Amino acid sequence: MGKKVKWSWTSALIGAASAAAAAAVIVGRPRDPSFQVTSINLTNFKLNFPVLDAELILAVHVTNPNIVPVEYSSTTMSIIYDGAILGSAYFDAGSQSARSCQLLRLPARMSGLQLAHHGNKFLADVARREMVLHGAVDFHGSARWAWWVHKFKVHVDSRLVVDPVLLDVIDQNNRSQIQHFC
Repeated sequence: MGKKVKWSWTSALIGAASAAAAAAVIVGRPRDPSFQVTSINLTNFKLNFPVLDAELILAVHVTNPNIVPVEYSSTTMSIIYDGAILGSAYFDAGSQSARSCQLLRLPARMSGLQLAHHGNKFLADVARREMVLHGAVDFHGSARWAWWVHKFKVHVDSRLVVDPVLLDVIDQNNRSQIQHFC
């Protein structure tokens, strides 16, 4: 108790810098974005003899939980019904601010020919008024903070239960997984 400890500014600065670096790593770690289909609107039918193709607009709510803005490239989402690719939706390249939400309206096209191949299942789904669709998409992008650019890829798997008569989204489960590149 009688021994005096000498104060060192160097030790204090090293401790403060270590604490700040640890806090930056914890707060700034990249987080997976979230996606939710809010609505599906039928916009048009295209005659693709002998069947009709349907054009839709998917409204997708996207949340960026990260502390830095992100930029992403254009991509196409596959829409899968009963194990077969039924259609696709196109995502334009863009960006999103840090810690923000955004509503994207995505044009989609569904193949009447592919749906005709699954006619019995589709008619049963219409009778039950429940149709299960799956979606898969990979986003490539980057997050920029000062001089540091961090590239990433996000893979999103979606399972949608849709009313095929009214095109209402009944239920959905979306999973996203992010991969980081140096």
